[in-house]
Amino acid sequence: MDFNIEDVFRGEKKAVAHALNLLEDRRPASLEQNKALIEKLSNNARPSRHVIGITGPPGVGKSSLMTYIIREYRSRGKTVGVITVDPSSQRSGGALLGDRARIVHDPNDDGVFLRSMAAGSHMGGLAWRTRHCLTVFEAVYDIIIIETVGVGQSETEIDQVAGTVAFIVQPGSGDILQFMKAGIMEIPHVLVVNKADQKALAARARNDLMVARTYSQSALEGWELQLVMTSALEGWGHKELIDVLERHNMFLSEKGILEAFRRRKRIEWVIMLFRERFGTFGFEVLGGEEKVRKMIAQEDINNPLERLQALEKKVFCNRLPQRAQR
Repeated sequence: MDFNIEDVFRGEKKAVAHALNLLEDRRPASLEQNKALIEKLSNNARPSRHVIGITGPPGVGKSSLMTYIIREYRSRGKTVGVITVDPSSQRSGGALLGDRARIVHDPNDDGVFLRSMAAGSHMGGLAWRTRHCLTVFEAVYDIIIIETVGVGQSETEIDQVAGTVAFIVQPGSGDILQFMKAGIMEIPHVLVVNKADQKALAARARNDLMVARTYSQSALEGWELQLVMTSALEGWGHKELIDVLERHNMFLSEKGILEAFRRRKRIEWVIMLFRERFGTFGFEVLGGEEKVRKMIAQEDINNPLERLQALEKKVFCNRLPQRAQR
């Protein structure tokens, strides 16, 4: 590695950027180096870190709202790492990476780091790089915010990455029924009506969401889905939103849910990597996806790349005898 890992832990931006660039390198020659880096990062993850997912349809003001969220967390003495995921063009494969430009922050503030990435062909609202980069952020920042691409009927993967998920809507969007149909309303722990300065429309959106709260799965954990009104235009409601986000994180810690979630998150990371490498073929060779999950869960999953290598060896070993018979 051409950087000092201690510089990464201290939050020096150049070192953090080097670490992120390395983990985004998928060349086979970088695998061993990436494994070693993830091992060090995982062993030094901040115990009190809080990973927050910000999701919602395009145009609801997610990026504008995040400007205020970052400022408020900094005023409370928290360091903040932000990952924004932008959609990729189906034709060119490129991405504008424009969300970062809409988030106003002080580039000289060492307590804030923004990273934009393209979703590529990966479905789920996130990029495959997101989990790799999150490992860096968890070792450096108190608060990690992940802004997903605009949600549709398959962009629900944020639930497997963030401990707290905030779902943002705007007044007059008319999308509440679609969100319920898509299962998106089952994901969030906090509902946010942004652009709530539109008084009458905001009140109607609030009433719609109050009805939609019955679809929330967070009640199964004992958490009552919260609803917050905000206005990025007028700059209010974000303090109340952060108070709710903090309460949910405290709830997870007190209930002992947080550590179990973090372990489950790493299992899903290995599953995602394995599926991208082998597809359904790999699961079939090893006896099905459920069996693979159990195999992963029985092992130490502090380093997902190491677990992936172990599964790869099992796939090749299981296939070699059949080829030899031919």
